[in-house]
Amino acid sequence: MLATERGAAANTLDAYRRDLDQAEEAIGDLASVPRDGVASLAGEWASLAPSTVARKASALRQFFGFAIDEGWRDDDPSGALPQPRAPRPLPKVLAHDQIAALFARAEEEASGNDPKAVRLLALIELLYGSGLRASELVMLPLHAVPRDAPFLTVTGKGGATRLVPVGGRALEALARWLALRPQEPPSRYLFRSRKGQPLSRVRLFQLLKALAARAGLDPATISPHVLRHAFATHLLEGGADLRVLQTLLGHADISTTQIYTHLDSARLVALVNSRHPLATRSTSD
Repeated sequence: MLATERGAAANTLDAYRRDLDQAEEAIGDLASVPRDGVASLAGEWASLAPSTVARKASALRQFFGFAIDEGWRDDDPSGALPQPRAPRPLPKVLAHDQIAALFARAEEEASGNDPKAVRLLALIELLYGSGLRASELVMLPLHAVPRDAPFLTVTGKGGATRLVPVGGRALEALARWLALRPQEPPSRYLFRSRKGQPLSRVRLFQLLKALAARAGLDPATISPHVLRHAFATHLLEGGADLRVLQTLLGHADISTTQIYTHLDSARLVALVNSRHPLATRSTSD
């Protein structure tokens, strides 16, 4: 149902399957477990983060609704699920000088014709320059590379397709990578592994963190998603419209994009507190 009716992505399906399997191991058959059995999950999940509990509860809530629709159950025990209320954290964002340091190092390493260095430069250009998700980036097919227009055709969550603008720097890095990209074994993926499969997300994380360390940055602060957040935040700082940003990021709901308005507001408050003349005066002055 998630795949056919909601168009859920493969990673979402895997996460739901894992959560349901783990719940069934803890309390038994989900199609027949009584309400008090469902309530016992609160103890099973006591050591988990609130966000993890919320995700697991959401998966079970949707499963029980589906089970009722299919006639597997005649009751809905989801009211017994724990309901943690965790504040949504603001995303991590790199400052402009951190972005500059990261790119300076990548450009220095890619100044020659080392294929791995040029590939890494192209990867970060697309993460920060176009705001792609890690999964979207590693799964890009060769035919997604723009020919006549500076746009990438990206398949996002749920199989939704969107056009993403590609800047001149990223186009130049892509052209250099295509000239050096190995042709054997044949592969349909733009960023391929040695076996012709797409570059894995884990490997992408590793490459970014290693680059951050070489650039003198804390690797813990760098990830593909952090670069995507930086893309969105810096565009918003530059005056981008929220609806445009929603389209560029591939968000189905504008409320997801609005997190960046909170982030920008937090930045402005910090700026006032640190730079305003009254910030250095005590209330007793």
